[in-house]
Amino acid sequence: MASVYLSLGSNIDRSKNLCAGLDALVARFGDLTMSQVYESEAVGFDGDNFYNLVVGIETALPVGELALQLRQIEDDNGRLRSGPKFSARTLDIDILTYDDLTGEIDGVKLPRGEILKNAFVLLPLSELAPDTRHPVEGATYQQLWEAYDQASQKLWPVAFNWP
Repeated sequence: MASVYLSLGSNIDRSKNLCAGLDALVARFGDLTMSQVYESEAVGFDGDNFYNLVVGIETALPVGELALQLRQIEDDNGRLRSGPKFSARTLDIDILTYDDLTGEIDGVKLPRGEILKNAFVLLPLSELAPDTRHPVEGATYQQLWEAYDQASQKLWPVAFNWP
């Protein structure tokens, strides 16, 4: 079984869509671990604020099949793909890491670059897996968060209820 970290985000009916995404992940993969949910301003476009979190799962699926299943969960929850890359979305699920794999695997770039670029990915990942090392950088996610320019992106925890 591979240890995988996923980033989930939504800025359309945020709580409802994140809950539906989490329900679908549990139905497919069983137990999961999850960070707090954080609210952040949209990055790359003007839009409503996002809710974001990081989830850990275990899976025997290869990277490509996992990516297809995650895409199906997004589609099942109203994700539209016809707009610009940076736009509002009902549900976004990205593979951040898959064990310690690096490079492009089945069309998925690992580890995902947003880990080092976006507070809404790095902070919840550092909370969920503080002592885990980034497979390329070698530093722990906690060390990467401590070195990150935390004033560069606004981010705050929110109350979030998911059964």
